[in-house]
Order: sequence, then C-alpha cells, then structure tokens
Amino acid sequence: MGTEIVGLRCVSKGFNDGDKFHQVLDDISLSLDTADTVALTGPSGSGKSTLLNVIGGFEFIKQGQLFINSNDTASWQDKQWSQFRRQHLGMVFQQFNLLTPLNVKDNIAFSLSLNQQKWSPWCDYLVEQLGLSEVKNRSVETLSGGQQQRVAIARALAHRPRLLLADEPTGNLDEKAGQQVMSLLSLLAKESNTAILMVTHSSDCAAFMARRWHLENGKLYE
Repeated sequence: MGTEIVGLRCVSKGFNDGDKFHQVLDDISLSLDTADTVALTGPSGSGKSTLLNVIGGFEFIKQGQLFINSNDTASWQDKQWSQFRRQHLGMVFQQFNLLTPLNVKDNIAFSLSLNQQKWSPWCDYLVEQLGLSEVKNRSVETLSGGQQQRVAIARALAHRPRLLLADEPTGNLDEKAGQQVMSLLSLLAKESNTAILMVTHSSDCAAFMARRWHLENGKLYE
C-alpha cells in the first residue's frame, strides 16, 4: 500500500428534516492511499455525494476525524482547504461548474493557472483522448452536455491531482465515450499515482476500479 491521502475515522453526519433526524453517515472509517481506485455504490439518497463533499471540505463534520495527507483537518481554515483543492484535488461533480465566458482550452487550463503551471503534452493527450480537439477553441456554452462533461473531466485531470473525486463522471456520455473516460481514469491512476473515489451506478464503470465500497443506511461496506 502507498501513502495515505485520505483517512476518515468514525465519521458521522446527519441532518434534521422537520422533527425527523436522518443519519446519512454512521460511524464511517476509510482509508484512500496513493493510486487507490475505488468505486462507491449505493442506492439514491444513501449519502454518496455527501461523503465526497466531506472529503473535499465542502461539508463539515462534527463527529469523527478527517485526515488529508496525514494532517488532521479539524483546525483547517479556508486557506488550507483552498491550497489542498488547488494543488492536490481534482473534482468531477454532476454540476460541471465550467467557466462559461471561456473556451474549452481555457477551461481546461484553469486548474493549471491556479498552480502556475503551463499547458503540457499531458493536456494535449487529455484533449485528444476525450475527443475535444475539434472544439478546443469553442465556447463551452455551445457544447452538448456530454462534451461539457468531458471538458470538466479534462480540467480535473490537467494538473495531475493526487486525488480525484468523481460523482457519476460518465453520466451524460454514451457507452463508448464512457468506456474511453474510464480507461483514461485508470491510466491516470497508474501514471500519476492518483487516487480515485468515484460514485457510480454502472457496474461496467465500477469494474474499472480496483476496489468497490457500498454505502447503505449510513454504513460503508468494503
């Protein structure tokens, strides 16, 4: 096993809905190491997206501990979270959050600019593999949903993050494009030692990951 990138220790999280309390995560412990690839499955509403948001620092926990690169995040302020996301995290969420005034290439380069990195042969490779070469100079507003999803994937991978959090990354893609994206994610994990935690309902996509976790009724099953 490699170095631990993410560690959750006895994390619980829930919310109140009127006079009812919903336990979303119930005493969850997990470890993600360098180059780990994990498919996260479970029924709709089981807390899969919540778990990704906790790891990315978008939702905070009051019970349990979250370690990033062996650092306890309990004392982290916005500055530490921003630095972690900028340098080490790639994200592909169901809302693509593309920068609509910009074209495809500038959207992909955005994560590079945050880290004072330049466009590289790796970026050209991503553009080619994701079928974006012909639309590289087009505004993202003019693209189809599937094309926008591929731009979001390229942007998330451009700076070779240590950790990729992906929420249904092939949801808007046809089967062939979905297989290509999954092959690319697997390649990234091997080439860049990137750990991947991917929410998916697709058994075919899950098969590309080395491990599978299942979240149901607040419990995580490995």
